[in-house]
Amino acid sequence: MIYTLTLNTAVDMNIFSDPLLPGKVNRTRHTEYCPNGKGVNVSLVLNHFNTPSHILGIFGGFTGCYIVEEIRKRRIGITPTWVADPTRINVFIHDGQQEYKLVNPGTWIDDESKQQVLHHLENVKNGDYLVISGSLPPGLESLFYAEILAQCTTKGCEVILDISHASLRQLLEFQPLLIKPNDDELFEIFGLRSDTPEQIKTAVATLHQLGARHVLLTLGAKGMVFSDGQTQWFCAAPEVQLVSSACAGDAALAAFLSVWLAGGEVKDALTLACATGADVAASAGLGQLNRVEQLRTQIQVATS
Repeated sequence: MIYTLTLNTAVDMNIFSDPLLPGKVNRTRHTEYCPNGKGVNVSLVLNHFNTPSHILGIFGGFTGCYIVEEIRKRRIGITPTWVADPTRINVFIHDGQQEYKLVNPGTWIDDESKQQVLHHLENVKNGDYLVISGSLPPGLESLFYAEILAQCTTKGCEVILDISHASLRQLLEFQPLLIKPNDDELFEIFGLRSDTPEQIKTAVATLHQLGARHVLLTLGAKGMVFSDGQTQWFCAAPEVQLVSSACAGDAALAAFLSVWLAGGEVKDALTLACATGADVAASAGLGQLNRVEQLRTQIQVATS
């Protein structure tokens, strides 16, 4: 079973408007609400590609109930940890000229809720996968990641990390199955650049030396790279008109895992990931994922 863990879930509010004017009443043209949180997104896209998963996460208030209800409508398994205060709402404004991202820190998490999360992780077993995605909410320290990885190691559960916290460097000591940094995180956490093929090759080799067994590096509009420590695969992203980049990385990871964890070819996994990420970048939230097959035909994968 693939489990996804989101410690800082959210409702995404995508607002479409005319160009914003300061000091004026700016009326919106269209608004969409999406259940969100990086691991939640991974499970939603896995479900789209007919890959079962089970969602673990922290939810609270009317917004948390909305996310859980939407997940259950899609018949995806979910085990929520409940807190009293509402789950955060993140706002993304698209005014026809710019994209504005207003991301809130999240709800305070107390020690009781922390223990609930660890209790729910008792269900993972040898042969399972745990995808840990997203940020830490207030009240949780980075050591909590290490507690989770230690528990998974004991149980024989493989871990996939998609986090932007500085502790990612130390967590590589646990030798996670896969990490998925983007180019910004690569520089901010590890001080490594990815502007040229040579820099990418050096950066990925460094991540392997630090303990990552596999690396999926997303480069935004430039595409993505996968490495198993011996071979690197690269695909350029197809051109799309950007609407919101908010969920593209999560969707790409899910698409990749739907093929790779099932024993599929890396080339096929990377092509699907690149097409899915591009489709989502051209949509509000996760969109409908109805252009993936068309976009796949525009993608070529090279190895080095």
